[in-house]
Amino acid sequence: MSFTRQLSEMSASELNDAIDDTNFPQAHIISRGRNNSVCSTSSTSGTSSLADRVVAQPEETQPPSSTGSEEPAPINPNRPRLILKSSTSIPENDGTQSSLTPQTPRTSTTPGHENCTFHHDLELDHKPPTREALLPDMARSYRLLLGGLGENPDRQGLIKTPERAAKAMLYFTKGYDQNLEDVLNGAVFDEDHDEMVVVKDIEMFSMCEHHLVPFYGKVSIGYLPCNKILGLSKLARIVEIFSRRLQVQERLTKQIAVAVTQAVQPAGVAVVVEGVHMCMVMRGVQKINSKTVTSTMLGVFRDDPKTREEFLNLVNSK
Repeated sequence: MSFTRQLSEMSASELNDAIDDTNFPQAHIISRGRNNSVCSTSSTSGTSSLADRVVAQPEETQPPSSTGSEEPAPINPNRPRLILKSSTSIPENDGTQSSLTPQTPRTSTTPGHENCTFHHDLELDHKPPTREALLPDMARSYRLLLGGLGENPDRQGLIKTPERAAKAMLYFTKGYDQNLEDVLNGAVFDEDHDEMVVVKDIEMFSMCEHHLVPFYGKVSIGYLPCNKILGLSKLARIVEIFSRRLQVQERLTKQIAVAVTQAVQPAGVAVVVEGVHMCMVMRGVQKINSKTVTSTMLGVFRDDPKTREEFLNLVNSK
């Protein structure tokens, strides 16, 4: 199963609170440690419900060598990792409630779907092979929009505007064509490193799903490895996957944190996003100097104030 299908539409209680994510097709639960000890795998104050949510994966220790020499101990061998639970079974529809997807694939021969070109459930034999196949319909929609505005779509300056606008919209939302597994491309490395890794001020451009106007800003990501590190450029590429969609900044922040967790199962992940929303600048209240800051703290970044403070100091330093 690809990483993208494992990332999911999570609620706040399932991922340190909720992800209301319509961009993910399935649901999983993220687990994190609640105790303040970074390297502990158990907690005397934990509850049964907490035990269901916390999944700790201690590093395996090497058996003694035949020569009697001791192998060097791994760094913090018992540090709990943030992981997404792997159970993905979906209960069968017992007929008491309607399913969101058809039980059998719909095709162009299905009554009522003779003129369909594709469906979003992706179970059809007549869906387009690529998103570019949607360009003709999108261009026609933009042409209708221009006419609705009182413009003449056939005048010289607007003849090719519908096609250009359709291509631009596909580019603005190209994240729908990307998945985490392909973006990582195997750039996850075993490394005995347990100190904080921070990449800050990653440029971000996205589209507000409420008004279809841009918002932009910067993203800072930190994580505490558990003997696995991620290629630094992959953090920026993860930002691209989820920012190049119709978004709200709150959901974008959590999606990035979930993706990093899925990639390297660290002890904690922290993400801070600072954005300028054109829906507040060029319309509505028209406040040109306003900025929106959102954050997601998982694992030790949420539980340990000192770790969180260290990350925020690094992010805010010049």
